Amino acid sequence: MQVSVLLQSKGSEVVTVGPDTTMGEAIDALARHRIGAVVVTGDGHTIEGVVAERDVVLSLSVLGPTVLSRPVSEVMNTDVVTCRPDTTIEHLMSTMTDRRVRHVPVTVDGHLVGLVSIGDVVKDRISGLEFEARVLHEYISHPY
Repeated sequence: MQVSVLLQSKGSEVVTVGPDTTMGEAIDALARHRIGAVVVTGDGHTIEGVVAERDVVLSLSVLGPTVLSRPVSEVMNTDVVTCRPDTTIEHLMSTMTDRRVRHVPVTVDGHLVGLVSIGDVVKDRISGLEFEARVLHEYISHPY
């Protein structure tokens, strides 16, 4: 299966913030939307970085509470791992594991079109395994 199928079921809405948004505002967005990461973009399409929960914790550890008034551009991860809608879920899982990332923006020609989290991938994988188990159970129970 491809990432595009995941986006069809979960939606393509992505919570974004501008590079001048304060960390306090970004944290409020994370809490308000109950999400683990926001994409930083100045124009709504081009990815400048990502601020995830891990970045919040690390920046608080290093800079203390003063980080809340600093712009996200000072804290964001700029080494952003992205994928395309035609990326397979298997490849995405491997990339997320190898690169130790939990949130991967989906892009087409450099433009943001969605965001996939490890939770989305796990949910999809569990659904697939449950379906396979159900089919196998029905096959074994009713072989004719």
